[in-house]
Amino acid sequence: MRTPLVVGNWKMHGTLAEARPLATAIRDGTKRVKGVDVAVCPPFTALAAVGEIVRESSVRLGAQDCHAEPSGAHTGEVSLPMLLELGCAFVIVGHSERRREIGESDAVINGKVHAVLAQGLTPILCVGETGEERRQGLTFTTVEGQLRAGLAGVTPDAITRIVLAYEPVWAIGTGVNATPGQASEVHGYLRGLVSELASKEAAQVIRILYGGSVKPENTGELMAAPDIDGALVGGASLNAQGFLQIVRKAAHAGARGD
Repeated sequence: MRTPLVVGNWKMHGTLAEARPLATAIRDGTKRVKGVDVAVCPPFTALAAVGEIVRESSVRLGAQDCHAEPSGAHTGEVSLPMLLELGCAFVIVGHSERRREIGESDAVINGKVHAVLAQGLTPILCVGETGEERRQGLTFTTVEGQLRAGLAGVTPDAITRIVLAYEPVWAIGTGVNATPGQASEVHGYLRGLVSELASKEAAQVIRILYGGSVKPENTGELMAAPDIDGALVGGASLNAQGFLQIVRKAAHAGARGD
């Protein structure tokens, strides 16, 4: 019922000389792949070039962040009208690296969720616990707090237009991914929260991605786990062939109805 979604988050990688061939290979490699949605989120400086390459393809364009205001005196920021102009369909919001490195608060993240929805784009709202929070048994408390804060004031209908991403902080860039059981447990918990905040119908519609050291070798078993609807891929999305393997495995899992 939910089409798998695989999103490549290129983070702070990708000069134009690197981004163009990567985007071209992903565009060409997904032409015959059915049953999965694909998006790439290059850095701001490569959005225009990548957008031109994927424009007539099934690959969607996404941004790694945005400012909630449509314009103004916000040096160094990028607004949603600017992203719309470049053809973006998705915006990553609340990534743990933004929370940790930039100090983004739940209130700031919530403002971005509302702004992205208001512009007709799809926010990919990220939640996830640190290694210390998991060791202390605070995983569910942490992700619930982040989800409730991120969705504060969002109508039940609008919640169905959001994509969630569970990214355990201890798994991002470490090479250690959550086990399918660990990920599925949190995904199921998040889906239950969406049912409470919106409706059972919304909970069945919303896609919840897993992120955190996703690679071709672990995609199959992760995608086979209940309630995992795709992946937010970091480092592995910088290699076209590896990313395409992830896309194909997600499509295969979706075709099986997992």
